[in-house]
Amino acid sequence: MKYVDGFVAAVPTANREAYIKHASEAAVIFKELGALSVVECWGDEVPEGKVTSFPMAVQCKPDETVVFAWITWPSKEVHDEGMKKMMEDPRMQPDVNPMPFDGKRMIYGGFVPVVNE
Repeated sequence: MKYVDGFVAAVPTANREAYIKHASEAAVIFKELGALSVVECWGDEVPEGKVTSFPMAVQCKPDETVVFAWITWPSKEVHDEGMKKMMEDPRMQPDVNPMPFDGKRMIYGGFVPVVNE
C-alpha cells in the first residue's frame, strides 16, 4: 500500500523563488530515494480561520505565504528508508542547503491512503 507524507509551512513571500529552487532540488533527491512523486503548492486562496486554519497552524505572518506539499511513496517501508537516507544526504544538510523558511513552524505527518480515486 502506498504511503504519503504531508507538509504545511509558512514561507516568506519574498523567498518564493528560493523556496521553489530548494523544493525542486529536494524533489530530485526524494525520487532518487524511492519517492513516486513530489508535489509542492504555493498558497493562492488560503483563508485565515476563526478556530483553525492552515495560516493559524503554521503561525503565518503577513509577509508569508502558506505552502502545502506531499510526497507519495510505494510503501511505508520505502518511505522510512528513504527519509532516513534523506536526513543523512550531504546535499540536504542545513549548512549546504538551508531551508528558506522557519522549519520550526512546519507541520508534517505520514499518512496511509484510505481513498484513492
